Amino acid sequence: MTLRNGSSVPEASVPRLDPGEFRRAVVRETAAGKRIVALFGREVDGAVRLYAALGDDRAGTLSVVATDVAGRFPSLTPDCPQAHNFEREVHEQHGLRPEGHPWLKPLRAGHDGLYPFFPVEGNEVHEVAVGPVHAGLIDPGHFRLQCHGEKVLSLEIHLGYQHRGIEQALAGGPDKRSPILAESIAGDTAVGHALAHAQLMEALAGCEPPPRACALRAVALELERVANHVGDLGALGADIAFLPTSAWFGRLRGEFLNLLVALSGNRYGRGLVRPGGVLQDLPADAAADMVRRLGDARRELSAVARYFFGSSSVRARLEGTGVLAHDTCEELGLLGPVARACGLPRDVRTDHPGAGWRPRPIPVATASTGDVLARAQVRWVETERSTDFLLDLLPMLPEGPLRVPCGPPVPGGLAVSLVEGWRGEIAHAAVAGEGGRIVRYKVKDPSFQNWTGLAVALRGMQVSDFPLCNKSFNLSYAGHDL
Repeated sequence: MTLRNGSSVPEASVPRLDPGEFRRAVVRETAAGKRIVALFGREVDGAVRLYAALGDDRAGTLSVVATDVAGRFPSLTPDCPQAHNFEREVHEQHGLRPEGHPWLKPLRAGHDGLYPFFPVEGNEVHEVAVGPVHAGLIDPGHFRLQCHGEKVLSLEIHLGYQHRGIEQALAGGPDKRSPILAESIAGDTAVGHALAHAQLMEALAGCEPPPRACALRAVALELERVANHVGDLGALGADIAFLPTSAWFGRLRGEFLNLLVALSGNRYGRGLVRPGGVLQDLPADAAADMVRRLGDARRELSAVARYFFGSSSVRARLEGTGVLAHDTCEELGLLGPVARACGLPRDVRTDHPGAGWRPRPIPVATASTGDVLARAQVRWVETERSTDFLLDLLPMLPEGPLRVPCGPPVPGGLAVSLVEGWRGEIAHAAVAGEGGRIVRYKVKDPSFQNWTGLAVALRGMQVSDFPLCNKSFNLSYAGHDL
């Protein structure tokens, strides 16, 4: 069954295969170039129905297949490594056992001291434990480094401390709290998750938001992207003690957040995006002022970035640190700037664009070395291109209403919504049951897939490289833990 981003199909029309054929179909399609966007289950008549949503980035389409499983099913992971966390999640949520899974450990559980960390034995081998409580105002997460001297042999990441039951809370909706829950999934990605939720509800209800709302949503999402990318560049400068640019980037981040305030009334863009459109307008004089401020910030950003990346000491510290190979990145299904830094031009805004980006596609920024430097450079280029996009869009915002009524979902529908958040692809999927109530709501933040990339990137590095590698990924604990 083929569909587009932000569209729905009758759930009954999704092909239902036996578990063996389901496995062969997913392995075959991913080997041919598709990737797993979401893999999730829901309980149906005493069994669990597994859905696999596969993305074909070249064609700009999604395909969905399903299978009914009781007890166990053949694991995809040995032939399709990008499925490994999805299958661990299915095992934890539904008690299904993916037979043959090589790393079937708790994903958001195991905080009773019995988590089976991977052991490394030998003379002079030692462990370094980081977290779950950190020396800063950040969420909890545990990192276990197995080292020989200063060399990291293995990093294992154990999360789940922030588990809040978001998917269960969104099931049974939609209601007034649903958009608020969605924009609370990851606090620094409020616009991205709110937009994914809104697109999903619109698809299930057959609602089309007005052009002005789509344009303002695009403005908000790109401001969110720019603010976070600039903040990350500043944090990388702090991690290597290059303090002038750390302070400079930090101040610029504040300017972009202030522009989000001008648009939405909130520094993180909350309360703006809702099913059917947006709740706040941007008057012509405010749009003109935003263009002026963006132009000033764009020139200042170029100056500080040239200073940062032109420094030989910066390049010497970032080059060759935390390298991810292109093939490894593709096997693991990594997303966002992490994937683009490895040469994978994977971007929802180009591959599966929403309405706000179709008239003005943003060129995809890629690098090839897959190291900290590449991840930083991709962020820089994306920031400049997103700012250029905003400078082009703001003077020509479409006229018209901000919002149209968005009714309840049509019973029996299934939809998938994709948004290119600043960390990468956000995916929301849902199945509507009787009365248009959501019987299954699935959320995938890009961190869910990219944490494995961090673990792989640190292998063979020095212990002192861990903070720098971690910051170059800058993943979300809450986005993973849900």
